[in-house]
Amino acid sequence: MKVFSFHNFALLSMLLVGLLLLSCSRPPPMQIEQKPVLVQSHPMPRRMASKTLYRKTPLKPLIVIDAGHGGDDAGAEADNYTEKHLNLATARLVRTYLKQLGYRTSMTRNADFFVPLDQRAAFANSQKPALFVSLHYNSAPSKKAEGIEIYYYHSDPTAHRVAESKKLAHSVLNKILQNTSAKSRGVRDGNFAVIRETNMPAILVEGGFLTNEKEVQKIKNPIYLKQLAWGVVQGIDEYLHSH
Repeated sequence: MKVFSFHNFALLSMLLVGLLLLSCSRPPPMQIEQKPVLVQSHPMPRRMASKTLYRKTPLKPLIVIDAGHGGDDAGAEADNYTEKHLNLATARLVRTYLKQLGYRTSMTRNADFFVPLDQRAAFANSQKPALFVSLHYNSAPSKKAEGIEIYYYHSDPTAHRVAESKKLAHSVLNKILQNTSAKSRGVRDGNFAVIRETNMPAILVEGGFLTNEKEVQKIKNPIYLKQLAWGVVQGIDEYLHSH
């Protein structure tokens, strides 16, 4: 057996130290930054994707909503309920549902104040909406009177607006009846300023009689008001989709 000399041991030690220093002087391995990869489960064809990305969604029509009465003009009153508050509550529901369907909306009033009738019509005309809907609740000397009735202005010199207003009235009435199962009093001709002085298709909705004890109990129920408002919106939507 060969004897491992001190000289050999010294040489081996120097060699190991040199290798160690050489390895320490090398730079660390280069870190490659990986960008996140977007994975589509069903990638669109290039032509279709470009059309989808750059196509603008068309704006849906503007609807003007009129909450009848307001301020010092309370309208009909019954059982501690005033028409002006019910009109506004219903108008706000109609606005909410229309927006959920993508329609633009504008209101003649959104608080308890009075707006003169001519100003309501002038405001609607200035907005140039697709249509105008005025919301009310009814009263009558007879406590037996009940049901929904909708008015349009029949004597307008513009025959097209008359025909469109009548068509809108029927559409809204049908949808309200479907949602509420209320009694129908039909579509009627009415000479009300807000539907007479407006330039677009316009209707006035009478959502029931506050002088009818049975009907007022339904109107006081928030669920019923939502059903009625949704009927108005469905009728509007159906009418606009028919064009």
